[in-house]
Amino acid sequence: MATPAPISFTPYKGKVTVRHGGEVLAASTNALVLHETGLPDMFYIPRADVAMALFTRSDRVTHCPKKGDAAHWHAAAGDTQIENAAWSYETPIAQAEPIKEYFAFYPNKTDIEAE
Repeated sequence: MATPAPISFTPYKGKVTVRHGGEVLAASTNALVLHETGLPDMFYIPRADVAMALFTRSDRVTHCPKKGDAAHWHAAAGDTQIENAAWSYETPIAQAEPIKEYFAFYPNKTDIEAE
């Protein structure tokens, strides 16, 4: 029996909306779901569906051996700035290429609604 791939992606058949304090940070019907062994599934939303005017890039960069380096982003929601609310793999390694230029959001910092 073959060992399952450490990560895989499937298109989400529905709409994903990311909010904070009533502010819509992103809304997409083109989200991908990342499946990674041992971790909860994670939504990735195309940058085109993210309210980029609300985001500024932070200095934080993290590394994942399965996906590459992730740039982090602060989000402005009303009068609040959410530090490192999202991350994006701008130049992922080959197996993570489907999420290039997609955003993922920290569920403890944002409300992620899947319909």
